[in-house]
Amino acid sequence: MRLTVAQALVRFLAIQEVERDGERHRFFAGCFGIFGHGNVAGLGQALLEAGDDLPYYLARNEQAMVHTAVGYARMSDRLRTFACTTSIGPGATNLVTGAALATTNRIPVLLVPGDVFATRRSNPVLQELEDPTSLDVSVNDCLRPVSRYFDRVWRPEQLASALLNAMRVLTDPAETGAVTIALPQDVATEAFEVPDDLLAPRVWRVRRPPAEPARLDELATMIRAARRPLVVAGGGVIYSGATAALAGLSEATGVPVAETQAGKGALRFDHPACLGAIGATGSAAANEIARDADLVIGVGTRWSDFTTASRSAFQWPDVRFANINVTSFDSAKLSGLALVADARAALEALTERLAGWRVDPGYEERYRRLASQWDATVEAAYAERHTPLAQAEVIGAVQAALGARDVVVGSAGSLPGDLHKLWRTRDPKGYHVEYAYSCMGYEIAAGLGVKMADPTREVVVMVGDGSYLMMSSELVTAVSEGVKLVVVLVVNHGYASIGNLSESVGVERFGTRYRYREAGSLGGATLPVDLAANAASYGANAVRAGTLDELRTALTAALAADTTTVVVVETDPLVPAPDSESWWEVPVAEVSERASTRAARERYDAERAVHRDLITPTDPPAPQPR
Repeated sequence: MRLTVAQALVRFLAIQEVERDGERHRFFAGCFGIFGHGNVAGLGQALLEAGDDLPYYLARNEQAMVHTAVGYARMSDRLRTFACTTSIGPGATNLVTGAALATTNRIPVLLVPGDVFATRRSNPVLQELEDPTSLDVSVNDCLRPVSRYFDRVWRPEQLASALLNAMRVLTDPAETGAVTIALPQDVATEAFEVPDDLLAPRVWRVRRPPAEPARLDELATMIRAARRPLVVAGGGVIYSGATAALAGLSEATGVPVAETQAGKGALRFDHPACLGAIGATGSAAANEIARDADLVIGVGTRWSDFTTASRSAFQWPDVRFANINVTSFDSAKLSGLALVADARAALEALTERLAGWRVDPGYEERYRRLASQWDATVEAAYAERHTPLAQAEVIGAVQAALGARDVVVGSAGSLPGDLHKLWRTRDPKGYHVEYAYSCMGYEIAAGLGVKMADPTREVVVMVGDGSYLMMSSELVTAVSEGVKLVVVLVVNHGYASIGNLSESVGVERFGTRYRYREAGSLGGATLPVDLAANAASYGANAVRAGTLDELRTALTAALAADTTTVVVVETDPLVPAPDSESWWEVPVAEVSERASTRAARERYDAERAVHRDLITPTDPPAPQPR
């Protein structure tokens, strides 16, 4: 069949399917795009021709369209995603932040930016970056470091290998992330004879690699020898559909579970073995158990510094680690026993090997007591009354308004930390906070993707004013597509999270507040920015809530509405959430003329003594007497 390169690409994407555990469906839900001279004649024409075979969605910001694709893919357990197309130039480079977020979070998304002329006939073309040392470089090359696979189709004959390799990476749970296929604008419109096999239906089977039996035996021996084992559940538990397997392991053995940001929801918040969040933004219960744990089993986690509290969370002198992860890179972290395996497959096999074994009743009683105490702490935080409202009060009101299957979405600022500590997750998909990249501006765009992935759930986006001002544009996309969101816009007139951090490192909230410039600094009156009016100008319903009762009323109305609503609520950034009793390392200036900085450095020098290298032996210890 004779088609243009762009037409062949679009037809290929439209027929790709994935299968896991016997369930089969299309991989690409559509294509987000913003057209310019570099892609409108090629991919624009091809998408117009494709129609509903590969639906096109007009985005308002190139970075945001990637965030929407990521939100959709994460909600779909990485089994579906979107393609995203831009023109060459600013449109393409705007993809970089989104690509970095996708790859950092191990989420599949396909990027198809336009590119310069392959023929070089008209060089330099509009928006071409000229490199005097090499004429085969374009701005798209900045996507290489943040892509799991990058290719440029200089000739039509290269399209088949580029597409097949793109799908190989996108559908591999161990390799997935952003994939970029740069498409020179003249090549995109060039016609060629497309191989029949390229456009034949193709099913990509998502693998579940089992753990090596010998490694499972070794881990089972380590668990049986432990007195205070702890499981740390990461996003891999949820993506692999392993939540029931994890609950089964905990119920059979009594081993408690703490959760990372991506892993929150691996167990229901009220499960007897659930300790909630761990690490720098964790619960006091999880962090106390972690300090004394003698065996820590990471399942589907990449062990970020927030999870390990900058490697201070685990203080037992002889603590050992084991890691179950589909990627060998993550499984080898913390020098633990590495099990390269699918989380569900490994947990089910491990449960069989631990039949008849259970933790000591005293340990079980202790962690359940601590979990109960933390739940009471959360309840007390929800019940506090402040004017303006404390952020914990707002979270409590949103929690009470949502059903068990509904979803809260967040990403950057102080909200992710407070949500990690305080949110009571009742469904594996009920908590969607992006914290691997913690990208400001992710929230609304991702909420759009979450809602598109599962329209049967209510989706509440919680976003601070700092993040909202960086990227609120996809409210327009939600309105235009008729996709209903509820956005709770928390206004604290600045960057609350970094303001608190600035205070703690002796920088006195410098540059973190929205103020007029006065006497040479940004220390004047608060800026009179009306974000409710801004949201209304996008076509969304906009409501101001100044009290808790007003917030509750606004949430009830917003959830009952059939259009997007933005609820603007002012909060006090100086009222903290309950303490996680943990540490996160941020270095402080070693010398300074400011007393506040010198005092912060003294605290930092004292606090970093809790840091540990966590290089531990992997040989199984002998069973300990009970």
